[in-house]
Amino acid sequence: MPNAKPFVGHLQTVESAWTDYNGHLNMAYYGVMFDRAADELFAEFGCDADYIIRTNCSTFVLETHTSYANELKAGEQVRIESRIIGFDQKRVHYVQQMFRAESLYLACVLELITSHVDLTTRRTAAFPTDILAKIEAMAAAQASLPLPPQLGHVIGLPSKR
Repeated sequence: MPNAKPFVGHLQTVESAWTDYNGHLNMAYYGVMFDRAADELFAEFGCDADYIIRTNCSTFVLETHTSYANELKAGEQVRIESRIIGFDQKRVHYVQQMFRAESLYLACVLELITSHVDLTTRRTAAFPTDILAKIEAMAAAQASLPLPPQLGHVIGLPSKR
């Protein structure tokens, strides 16, 4: 697909209060920035704050894997690209890549699986068909994009022989 592209939300800025004693973005705030980008991604499907109020359904993250590549410092602008890897009626597997502004400087990769949840029962529930259709359309449009090499990594130390 020649026009395949990741979903990109608004540029975000690394706040000075988010830096640590090493002088770079503290790991906790990568999560904040990725979460803001996820809110924009799911709003694209129709899962926004109004949807949560109207349906009493939301999404919960089930699992994440974070790979840090390069530092970010206070004042730097960040672009987060999101790509759907897979989905079913209740879950979405996606990956987010954090870059410095408009460059190819990769700072971090976050792989996630999220579940659609009925907040009344606190149990997983199927996405409404209109939202599922939007997720499916984005996944199809992004299917030809290359996968980041960090996808599916398992954490651990190499064994010593």
